[in-house]
This record gives sequence, C-alpha cells and structure tokens, in this order.
Amino acid sequence: MTTYKEIRGTNIEVVSSDPSNPLIGQVWYNSTDNVVKGFYVNTGSWATGNAMNIAKRARGGFGISTAALAFSGRSPYTTATEVYNGTNWTTVNSINSQRQGASGVGTTTAGLGFGGTGPSIPNGLTESWNGTNWTEVADLNTARFHLDGAGTQTAALAFGGLPGGAKTETWNGSNWTEVNDLNTSRYYLAGAGATNTASLAFGGQAPGDVTAATESWNGSNWTNVNDMNTARKALAGSGTSTSALAYGGDVPPVSALTESWNGTNWTETGDLNTARRALARAGASNSSALAFSGEDASADSSATEEFSSGPATVTFTDS
Repeated sequence: MTTYKEIRGTNIEVVSSDPSNPLIGQVWYNSTDNVVKGFYVNTGSWATGNAMNIAKRARGGFGISTAALAFSGRSPYTTATEVYNGTNWTTVNSINSQRQGASGVGTTTAGLGFGGTGPSIPNGLTESWNGTNWTEVADLNTARFHLDGAGTQTAALAFGGLPGGAKTETWNGSNWTEVNDLNTSRYYLAGAGATNTASLAFGGQAPGDVTAATESWNGSNWTNVNDMNTARKALAGSGTSTSALAYGGDVPPVSALTESWNGTNWTETGDLNTARRALARAGASNSSALAFSGEDASADSSATEEFSSGPATVTFTDS
C-alpha cells in the first residue's frame, strides 16, 4: 500500500501547535490536540451557527458574516430587530413600522431598511439605523415589497419588487430618485453590490414563471449577463457585482442550492444545510456570507448558517 511518505517524500511533522503559514496539501500531527490535521482548499460550504431569537420569514438583513442585522418579517408581522456578532443574535431596538418583504443595506452601525408591506398594503417606508435606533427618512417613490437592494446607508440602490417589478431607485443619503428600469420585471429577487453604481440583480418571480436572469448595474443602466444555473424565487444574495453568492429560494420546491458568481459566470457550490425560501442575508463576497431566518418546507425558521471558501485547516478522523 502506498504511504503518505512515499507520495509526498516526507514524514508527517509532529508539532505542538498548528503552523502559522501552512502550504496547500501540508499535513501535520498536533501533539497538543492529539490529532492529525491538514491544509486544503475549501471550495465552499455552509456551517450551522446559533439560531436567532425568533423564527420569521421575509426579514430584511444586511452586514457581513460576522456582524449582521435582521429586521421585521412575518408571520405574524413584527418590528423586531436582532444583531449578530459572529456568534450570537441579540434583540435590540425595534424598527418603527412592522412589515415583511423589506430590503436593507449597510452595516450594523450604519444601515438602511426600505420597502416592504404591512398587514394590508405595500409601503415605501425608509428607515435609517445608527447602531442603536431606527429613524424614519424619505420614502421610496414606488411603494413595494419583495424588492432587493445594494450599496450603503448613504448611497443605496433599490430594485424590483411588487408592484412595479422593474423599478429602480437610487438613494443619495437624503432622497430616492427613479433611474432606469431592470430589463426583466420581477419580484422575490436577490441582489448584491457594495455601492449603488456597481450592483447585481438575479432570480425572482418574473411574469409567467420564475427566472434565472442576471443583470449588472453600472450606475446608469442594467445589462443582461449570464443566467444562474437554476431559476428560482424568494432566494437570498450577498457580495458584490463581481463576487456574489445566490442561495436558497423556491424552484419549487424549497431549495438549498448555492451558486457563486465570479463576475462572468455562476458555478454551483456547497448547498445550505437547511433548504429555505424567503430568507435574509449578509456578506461581503462569494467567499463569506451569512444566511438566516426564512421558511423551510413546513414552518418559519430561526436557522443561521455561515458560508466560507478558500484555504482552511481540516482535522482528519477515522470516520
């Protein structure tokens, strides 16, 4: 039988702590932990994190995988807001207006929540988050829900939604302004983007059927680019216009599918552990994201999952 020494030409090194700068393919025995470890390239996987305090679907969310914020949602409708510190969710001051199907952008200290619907009608309500409290600011021009957005607290983009599924608006920190529409009218879509001049819109419910269509925004116009591999609605998206993730949704059925965008094409990667639709999101790239809340096949969910890819240390076991 071929041994590791014959393949690699070296013995497994015994160390008291993990190497600080291991090489891809390097294997060692950690004498402190009494385990064999190695360094490999993780092509993308989700790890289960601590659950939220309340199970909801159609929540708004923004931030990064280690510092995220969730607000509102249903059922029933709520104003609840929770903040994530990389380990746990903590309930903080509520948003002023209860709603579901809203979107949000920004950070846990400077965010923006907009759109959604209350118990009866869509709204254009916009609220600014300063890390402690929500403050009402200028409304969207077109009231809508199940929209998505991109950007920051002072430079945001809102697109899609119901009604007015192709409408796009840009936020300058004070007011919303209507700009050029999406090419494909849709709601229950997902988006990604660090600014309001470079964003991505994908998936959703289009007239007649769910769609895999992807569009790129350059600050003036939307351009059709390569479709996702699987058409779906009620999915979540995070990242930037050149480094994004799309995950979950409803094909139907409820999906755990995850796809990674490299600026040109979508590639399937590791699935969510819990298939969900109407879930919320946070994340800065296609190598780091947070998926939370939503609705699984039977009920509202409080599940939290963290996505990671790239070089990582693994512990070898005999199972």
